[in-house]
Amino acid sequence: MALPTPSDYRLSPALGARLMGLLLVALAILLFVLTAAVAVFHLPPDLLVVLAVLGVVGVFGGGWLLTRRTYVVRLDADGYRVRFVRGAGVTAASWTDVEDAVTASPRGIPCVVLHLKDGRATTIPVEALAADREDFVRDLQAHLQRGQGLTPL
Repeated sequence: MALPTPSDYRLSPALGARLMGLLLVALAILLFVLTAAVAVFHLPPDLLVVLAVLGVVGVFGGGWLLTRRTYVVRLDADGYRVRFVRGAGVTAASWTDVEDAVTASPRGIPCVVLHLKDGRATTIPVEALAADREDFVRDLQAHLQRGQGLTPL
């Protein structure tokens, strides 16, 4: 039986934009505090330029990491791993530990819930992924079936 190829699901553009907004606000606050420190303590104004340049590089680097390099969900032959999802529950488990997979909508947010044999669960909000909901569920089902040794009919 062929092993499925690992699947990485990245952060959705909407959540990436929210995180980038937080990064920009943090940079603005840092620049404001440094500007006040330069004015009050008569520090060299070049510090502001250096921080601004480093901040812009950091914003572009953070954007690149969020959109190109960072995955939220990874499905592979051994199991799954979930990152950057607050309240996900169990963040990693093998496919043999999964009892069932269901869809749910807690608080109106469409999610896939993986119930483990020991009673714990993993909740994956599909809107957090930069992927089609149905494609993600099909891919998850295929990995789960192969990981548990089931073959499609």
